[in-house]
Order: sequence, then C-alpha cells, then structure tokens
Amino acid sequence: MAGSMLRWFGPVRLSVRRRVSASGLGEKCANFQKRRLATEMRVGDEYLEVRHGGALLRFCYVWLRDSCRSAACYDPRTRQRTADTAAIDLDLRPAGAAVEDGRLVVSPPHRLHPPGPDGHVTSYSLSWLADHSHESRRRTVVQPRVLWTSDVYNAAQVQSGNWEQFMSCEEELRRVMRNYLLYGIAFVDGVPATVAATQAVSERVSLIRETLYGKMWSFTSDQSRGDSAYTTLALDRHTDTTYFHEPCGVQVFHCLKHEGTGGRTLLVDGFHSAEKVLKESPESFELLSRVPIKHENIEDTGTHLEPHGWHRAGAQHEVYMIRYPSALHSYGLGLLSLRYYYYSRRLADEYNNYDRSPIDTAPPNVIKQWYEAHRLLTAELRKPENELWVKLTPGKVVFIDNWRVMHGRDAFTGLRQVCGCYLPRDDVLSTARALGLLA
Repeated sequence: MAGSMLRWFGPVRLSVRRRVSASGLGEKCANFQKRRLATEMRVGDEYLEVRHGGALLRFCYVWLRDSCRSAACYDPRTRQRTADTAAIDLDLRPAGAAVEDGRLVVSPPHRLHPPGPDGHVTSYSLSWLADHSHESRRRTVVQPRVLWTSDVYNAAQVQSGNWEQFMSCEEELRRVMRNYLLYGIAFVDGVPATVAATQAVSERVSLIRETLYGKMWSFTSDQSRGDSAYTTLALDRHTDTTYFHEPCGVQVFHCLKHEGTGGRTLLVDGFHSAEKVLKESPESFELLSRVPIKHENIEDTGTHLEPHGWHRAGAQHEVYMIRYPSALHSYGLGLLSLRYYYYSRRLADEYNNYDRSPIDTAPPNVIKQWYEAHRLLTAELRKPENELWVKLTPGKVVFIDNWRVMHGRDAFTGLRQVCGCYLPRDDVLSTARALGLLA
C-alpha cells in the first residue's frame, strides 16, 4: 500500500507524509495553514491518536471498525449501517495505518466473529473523523442560546420576520429560525388573520402535530373546553401539554381578533431562571430535576379517542388524561454541560401549576424540600425583570419553544379569538439543520 504504513509493534510515533502532485504543489503551499493536514499518529493499547488541524484526536479501535463507511459495512443509499456491531472483536488491533490523500487508511486484520472478508480495508476522511471525534464534540456548543430578561431581549432589537419573504425566501426563514434557536421565541408579522394563513406559516417550519385539540385550533373565552385558556382570566406563566409523555415542542399563537382590553401575552425564559436557581442553590436544582412529577388533564369531551401516551378512565363522557413518570422521561438531568437540552424537560417543560397532579412520588421529608425548591424557582420566574409582555395583534404570529419559554396572559374583556397549533420539536430542529444552523 502506497504511503507510510504504521505496523503494529507497540506504541510508536511517526510522521506521515502526504503525497502531492507537482500540479497541486502551489495550491498546497498557498493554503498550508488553512488546511493543516495530519502530521503524526500514535497507536496505543486501546486507541489510535491522530493529530489533525492542530488538534489531537483519539479513536477507539472498536469505534473505528464500527464506524467504517465501506460498502461492506454501510449502505450509502439508505445511509444506514449494515455491519453487525455485536460481531466486532472487542480486542481487535489494526495491522497498519496510514494517511493518504487526506484519508486515514486502517488495514486488516479486524478479527471479527465470524471473521470478515480477507483484505478488508477501512478508510476515513480526516475531516469526517475530526467532525465525529469526542474532542470536536466536546468543543462544540450543542445549540447556542441567549438567556434573556426583558431588558436583554429588548436591547437585542430582534427583528420579526416578514410574512411574504418568510414564505418565499429561504434566507428569511433561516433568520427567523435563528432567532427561535437563540431566544426560544420568534415572530412573523404581516400574516393574514385567518386560520389557513396561520397553518401555512406553521407548515413552512414543520409538520403540525395533531393532538386531542385537533390539528389547528381556534378558541375564544366560551369555556367550550375544560381548560383555563378558554376563559377571560389571567394565566400565570406555564408550558403546555405537560400531561403528554412527550410534551409538544413548539407552540404557535396568532390572535385573529380582539374587541376589548387587556389580553397581553407574557413570555418568560425558563432557562434563564433555571440557571439562576442552579447558581444560587444547586441542591434545589437537583431536587427539581430528580423528583418525578405527574400532570393531568381532566375534561368532558364526549369522545373516546385514544392517542398514544394517554391513560383514560371514568364515565362515558369524562376523559381522564395523566402522564405517568417513567425512568426515561422523568429522572435525571444527564451531564450539566448538556443541561440546556435536558433541563428543558425538567424545569421548563414540567412547569405547569394548573395541570400538576398531587405529588406522590417522594416521601414527606423530600416533598417538603421540593416545595422549598419550587418556591425558589417560582420566585425567580415571577421577577418583573424576567417578564416580556407582548400584545399579539392580528397579523403577528409567535413561535414559542415549549420546552424552554413559558407563556401566560393578562385578563381581558370582549371577544378575543386566538388560533394556533403545536409543532414537533424534532421536525423544527431538522428544518434548522437543513438551513445550516446549529440545532
């Protein structure tokens, strides 16, 4: 095999030279600092070290074999792994390794059980390895965010999207999605004040998640549903659908008509308040994260539809919906370095005092501590400086990260008609990634 080969004789270090044609020599010299090719490797007992782009990357041999993208191990049409991970010898070692034309080439034996085909060679782009290395991921922010108070948000002068450009221009869509990722909220102005237009602007971002409220919902204060949203009363900050096994990821609101006073929308960055609690009282943060909480929705609907994730019981027209805590959903933050992803499920998503069930998931002494921690969080959430008040008028649509930003409203008078929908979080983030955003 052409190129410098590293044979297995124990831990060694050597330089790897990249072959460059005469025609490409000038380009290589001109862009040397920019391209920073791998210059050395080291084979250890458990992993291979490669220095690339000024960074030292380490790869477990089993991971390298499992991540092989050859035709024998990976289907490029479906972009799915075809190799059997459970068949890889956990003690395998490469016979040799080399860097050739920007690729790491690892030669057999791989010692599979059963053995793989003789002569199988695993090859990886150095840039691909760098992108998928633990060192690279450790330096990468999972998703940039700006934690905000009302002053921080207003000082940023975040511009709303324009309806016509949003629906036709990818760059405008990207700008609005960037606002959403950074702040957990994003606005689009100029939307026709109809349910159909609200659906169109929502579907520009994602599929719509159909729930027991339907696909698109439109409501007034007629108390047609057993929910405080269908009244004229003020609503404290909260997140929606906490009684789902997977609460809805994004909430869309559009006020189609209001003939009266009041009715401003309240927005609060739950991550900002949670960060304050974490710094002031880590034990309270931990307690709020670890004690599983049940939420419920009980109303008369006259229907017996059974969407997944619901437990129903009761009389013919009474629907009793409750989300039971499970180890996967309700316990644990994971690593604190990832807390902005995980604690959205604990401190923001779970925060709904209207739908919270009686707590029966911890002993009395822990429950008392939980209430003290809850009081600390609630006090932070209710600080006036954390409240962003917005008057939603016909034409202004807001996208709200329901795993992060809490919403509420003023009491109001007169006829107020609001429509909206829920969007699945995965699809919204997929749209953002397709637009080249870090999500």
